This record gives sequence, C-alpha cells and structure tokens, in this order.
Amino acid sequence: MEETKTFSLYKVLIYSSIAVILWFVLAFLVVPNFQIIYSTFFAQGEFTLEPFQKIFSSERAVDALKNSFILGFTLPFTTAFVGIMQVLFIEYFDIKGQKFLTLTYMIPLIFGGLLINNGYLFVYGPNGLITEQILRFFPEASRAWFQGYFAVLLVMSFGTTFNYMVFFRNQIKQLDYQTIQAAKNLGASQFQIITKVILPPLRPVLGTILVLSFQSGLGAFAAPLMVGGPNYETISPLILTFAERPSSRVLAAILALILGVFQVLLLIVIQRNEKKMNFLSISKVKTKIKRQKISSPALNIGAHILAYIFAFIHWLPFLAVFVFSFTDYQTIASMQLSWDSFTLQNYARILTDSSAYSPFITSVIYSFLAAAVVGIAMTFVARLIHKWNNLFTTVLEYLLHIPWLLPSILFALGLILSYSSPSLFIFGNTLTGSWIIMLIAYIAVMFPNTLRFLKAALFSVDSKLEDAAKNLGASGPYTFFKIVLPAILPTFFALFALNFNGKLADYNLSVFLYNPLNRPLGVVIRNNSTNSTAIDAKAINLVYSVLLVIISGIVMWFVYFGGKEKLAEWIKGFKKKDMGEVELENELIVEQHTE
Repeated sequence: MEETKTFSLYKVLIYSSIAVILWFVLAFLVVPNFQIIYSTFFAQGEFTLEPFQKIFSSERAVDALKNSFILGFTLPFTTAFVGIMQVLFIEYFDIKGQKFLTLTYMIPLIFGGLLINNGYLFVYGPNGLITEQILRFFPEASRAWFQGYFAVLLVMSFGTTFNYMVFFRNQIKQLDYQTIQAAKNLGASQFQIITKVILPPLRPVLGTILVLSFQSGLGAFAAPLMVGGPNYETISPLILTFAERPSSRVLAAILALILGVFQVLLLIVIQRNEKKMNFLSISKVKTKIKRQKISSPALNIGAHILAYIFAFIHWLPFLAVFVFSFTDYQTIASMQLSWDSFTLQNYARILTDSSAYSPFITSVIYSFLAAAVVGIAMTFVARLIHKWNNLFTTVLEYLLHIPWLLPSILFALGLILSYSSPSLFIFGNTLTGSWIIMLIAYIAVMFPNTLRFLKAALFSVDSKLEDAAKNLGASGPYTFFKIVLPAILPTFFALFALNFNGKLADYNLSVFLYNPLNRPLGVVIRNNSTNSTAIDAKAINLVYSVLLVIISGIVMWFVYFGGKEKLAEWIKGFKKKDMGEVELENELIVEQHTE
C-alpha cells in the first residue's frame, strides 16, 4: 500500500512538472513570438504592410540595414583570416613562444562580449590610453579616430575568433600527418599543402563558423553601440531605440522580424553543414600532426611578426583594463601611470559601496537562478525524451528550440509586447517592468543548448545498468538518482557553469527587460562606458571587468582544462595527508598508553 502511494505521488510530480513546462513554453516561447508577428502584420486589427513601407522609407532604418549587412558579409572573411592564421601559428607552423601565443589567443574566451568592447573603448576611445598618447604628439588629431565601421570590424574580428580557437583548432588536431608528409614528398609547397590538403577536409566546420560569423555581424549589438560612434548604426541598436518608444515598437518588431528570418535561414545552413562534419580523414590510424618550419627566412620572419602583432592586439585592451583597475581616479583621467598611482580603493569600493556592488550581486543572483532552473528543467525534459521518445516528446523538443530560431532581441521585444498589460497566460498579471521578466528571458534562451548536451549525456549512459537495477527490484526514481544522475552530473555542472558565466554580463536581453531598481551588470557597464561618464564610474567598470574575467577564467579552467580532475586530485591528496596525520597521532597515543 505504501509503495502504491509512493508510486502515485511520483506520477503526480511527473505530470505536474510536465504541465508547468508546457505552460512555460506556451506563455514565454510561443505567445511572445506570435505577438511579434501579429503586431507586425495586424497593427491596426487588420492585415497591413504599412509598417514595412515606413521602415523602407526611413533613411535611418535603411542605413542601419545596409550597415548590418555590410558588416555581416565582411566579418566572416576578416575573422576567418585572423582565426585561421592564429590556429596555424600555434598548431601547424613552428613559431617561437607557442605556449604564450596559445594563452594569448584564448583571451576572447574570457574577455569577450561587452567586456572586450569596453576594453577597446578604454584604450582607443575618445579618452582612451592610445588616443591620449597620439594627442601628445599630434595635438590636431581627432579624438574620434577609432569609430565607425572599421572600428567595429576590428573589435569583432579579434573578439569573435574563439570559434576558431575551439572548433577549428580541434579539427586541425585530428588531421592525419601522413597526408601532409605525402604532399611534401610530392614536392608541394607550404601554401599548396594548406590550401589543397589541410583546408579542404575542414570545409564543413569552416562553413559553420563562417555562417556564425555572418550571424554575429548581422545582429551585432554591443560593438556598434559602444565603439561605432554617433554616426554608425546597425539594426540591433536601432531596435533598442524604437523599443524604448511605445509608439515605435511596431517598427522595432519589423526590424527584429527581419533578423529572425535570416536567423532561421542561417540555422538551416548550419544544420546542413553539420551533417557533413563527420568526414575528416580516411586514415584509420592517424599520425599526430608535427609543426612545420617555414623554409623561407623572409616568410618565417613575417609569420613571427604577424603572430605577435595579433598577440599585441589581444593583450593591449586586456592588460590596460587589468593595470588601470588598480589605479586612482586621477591616473584613469590622465592616462599617465606612475608608482604612486596604484591603489586598492576601486576594489574596496566594490566591497563597501552598495551602489557599486549591488549590480554585481543582482547579476550573480539572476545568473545563478536561471542556470539552476534551466539545468534541473532540461535534465527532466531530457529524461522524458530518453525514456518516452514519442510524438509528444518530439514536439516538446522542437518547441524548446524556438530561442535558437530567433534573435534574443526579437524574443525580448515579444515579452514586452505580450505582457505590458494584464494577460490570461500569466493569470491576469503584468510582467513588463517587473523583476521576474528578465529571469524568465534568461531561462528561456538557455533551453536549446542545455537540452542538447544533457540529452546527449543521457543517451551515452549504458542502459544495461538501469536494466540491472530494475531486475534487482529498484524503483524508477531510485534508479535515476543512484545510477543515471551521477553519470550525467559532470555535464550538468559544466553546463551550469557555462550558463551562469554567459549571463553575468548579459546586455542584449537585459537592456530591454531589467527593472530600474535591480540594474544588472551588463547595463551598468554599458552606461559607465559613455564619454560623459564620471571617472569613478569608469574605474568601477575596470574592476567589474577584472572580476568577470577571473570568474570566466575559473569556469574555463573547470570546463576545458581539467579543473575538476585537478581539484579532485588535490582534495584526495589533502584527505590522504589528513588521514596520515590522524594515523600518526593514533600511533603516538597507543605508544604513550603502552608506556
């Protein structure tokens, strides 16, 4: 009888959880996006294309569209050049200082997004470090020299190379060195080997990265907003401008819809490329690739110079932010370093001033809650898909991938349009301006990636272990918590860390949805980076950047560099040491007692 009650309670929890997830999907994934489409084509209650005419008759909107597409089509080529050359410098060519270069080229993984834009602005902006040095020697030079299309292109070209450092680099490591050696024996030059032997097998991953770069350029937000200057505008910042005015939100919806259409097309292209990514090398036993010396002295010197120019471009904003975060306000204003400049007052303020530490706490709380909820919910859904695998779970899986199909700006705008007034879907409440709407958005956009990886982890668990547990009389919940869950916990914690880290300095969603009383870190960093901002605010920005880099670095160490294993070994060694000391003390007590 007791077992029946337990089983019934288990079923009630299962179906209640399914109902909550279905409500969330309907209310916060389906309805907002339907609202975007409805408000665009049925603005006055009947079908109309008038808003499209307004967009294309607006010179400002047309210029923004043109700038976005130009950036979208040029960024893949510049990023590809920088990214491919960086990977070749550290994995293929024999370049001196490869460990240093590898560390340097990984900087965008921990110093990206809003942080890297703030760093470039601090170095090259109107009051930046390099700008001040230029004006010392050339007083007639313009302070606004680092603005517009080329500034945005430079920042994004170096700031988005992480795709090459992660995906392209991993694929190059899998190449068979015997094919390269065979080409050399046939008299092929280094250029021919790279273009005819190395790159062709990597076309699928290159194609995917090129498409992602086009997507980044087309939907660029932080870079045009922060380093683009007043005369350069792209679609995403213009959507923000329109969304802030209730009368212009339909125009914002149209621009977001244009981005959404291209996002869907890009997703289709990526999926077609992914199907071809299995073909890399026909060799069953691969020989590890060996670094090649550049035979031409001139080309060798040129390769070394280019490798370290790339390193300098990566390091300068990163080091400038780190060093100046430890200086006083006067030094930050004058950009003149001295030994007397260094202080810990900026870091002390983070610990003592509520206006300084509250955005950090706000972002930590929101990111933690979102990452925890998503991890638990998607573990549950992945388990359903794994166990049931029917039409219902297939449809649910597709619905949870909606955030992949649409840009985050479109999703945020849909939430604003749907819940700026009382709605039945949220029991007559209003969400716009509340503290929870941003948390809902954080959770929703994390669904696709988290579900994809947790699903893969569950399917990799040996089903024979579950069958054996059932044969021994173990219940379904007991089997899951004792056998399945421990097997997928490493993936769960890795995803939790990445999701938490990814939303700490979020700007794209936050700027649309945050409550003014609970400003998140991304919004504060952006507001503190304008030219009119006081020096103390810029100093706090530097501290925020350093703290976020430290957190990101710890996450990267745990996820990508074996941090979990090293920490486990350290704890194991520490415990052994403690146990050894305890045993020694016990022996001494025994000896004393015997005497």
